[in-house]
Amino acid sequence: VQLQASGGGLVQVGGSLRLSCAVSGFALDLYAIGWFRQAPGKEREGVACISSGDGSPVYADSARGRFTISRDNAKNTLYLQMNNLKPGDTAVYYCSTDLLYCGENGMGPIGSLNGMDYWGKGTQVTVSS
Repeated sequence: VQLQASGGGLVQVGGSLRLSCAVSGFALDLYAIGWFRQAPGKEREGVACISSGDGSPVYADSARGRFTISRDNAKNTLYLQMNNLKPGDTAVYYCSTDLLYCGENGMGPIGSLNGMDYWGKGTQVTVSS
């Protein structure tokens, strides 16, 4: 199993970036998967996730209204479109299946119960003011 995140970079406040996570080793629609981020000196936090099956998106409060998570099953790739970026979005972003849950109860914390504790290497997002 491999998760390969890309698309980070340096952007000004109000700008946009699109992160991608290419997945190999399992079919993307069989498991919930999400984006997490970790800023310097802070704990890793969930940003958005997409449920298995119908792919319903779930967003953290920090991302709702600005970020869009999606997946392309044919390409087995997960995306995170980030608009109206703010300095507080500066962090290393990770794609991961290591979710306790993703669905009508929101985005769960880290801690998969089905062995899907896979993480991609992060991609740095820096928003300058």
